[in-house]
Amino acid sequence: MGLFIYDTRLEVDLDDRVLAHLQIVIVDKFRRNEKFAMSLLHAGRSVTIWMTAQSRVQFVYSGNRHPAINPAWLGTMSERAGMSGVLRIVPEPPAPPAPARAHPAGRVRSREPALR
Repeated sequence: MGLFIYDTRLEVDLDDRVLAHLQIVIVDKFRRNEKFAMSLLHAGRSVTIWMTAQSRVQFVYSGNRHPAINPAWLGTMSERAGMSGVLRIVPEPPAPPAPARAHPAGRVRSREPALR
């Protein structure tokens, strides 16, 4: 479990995978200088905080590996935050299928004689 820390007054335990997705959405909004509310569950209660690019936030991970990122989850959280004005952690949607791998380049040799 990682920690989302807001202004040293609020520490919320979150799974590292959830935290990584939340961090990407928040940092993206900060880069665009967006202001928004964010609602989280903390100690069995819903807490809503106001976020700006000047907010002091920390993302503290318990593990040393970066979790796999699901672009569909990022899109869902960003889209819903844009529509409602409130960023919330939502259930993870299925990841989009991985692109098909290309076969290595090269010629395939046939056992049959070439036609001339």
